[in-house]
Amino acid sequence: MTPSPAHDAHADDTPHADSDGPDSADARSAELPTGSTPLETALLAKLDEDKAQDIVLIDLKGKSPMSDTMIVASGRSHRHVSALADHLLRTLKDHGLGRVKVEGLPHCDWVLIDAGDVIVHLFRPEVRTFYNIEKIWAVDSAHRTARN
Repeated sequence: MTPSPAHDAHADDTPHADSDGPDSADARSAELPTGSTPLETALLAKLDEDKAQDIVLIDLKGKSPMSDTMIVASGRSHRHVSALADHLLRTLKDHGLGRVKVEGLPHCDWVLIDAGDVIVHLFRPEVRTFYNIEKIWAVDSAHRTARN
């Protein structure tokens, strides 16, 4: 069956394979957590824009006095983690938080950015899997529910 000329013209208007995959902006934004403050929203948007992977927002209100929110994301390589951290530091500076605490930048396996109310953890995927900090802070984790 040969396509009709109308079908060929329509094919040029349809999105190409590079925008249909799981890494497309639509797919990433559909899975992107929603921040409850302008700072959280800006940080999440910057991570999404910079193609961070597996972005997770953990609400720490009532769980920890150290912070209200934890954001965890992965970069594909040392260089990607470093770039993500640099861009987040610029975003924080734009929001009036130029003097945040940063750990792990020289090696970029795990970079921690402490902005007070928001803590950001950036990992390389294999390091994130090893430490699995999302499980530590999960409400329904086994060690928290077994005692109740």
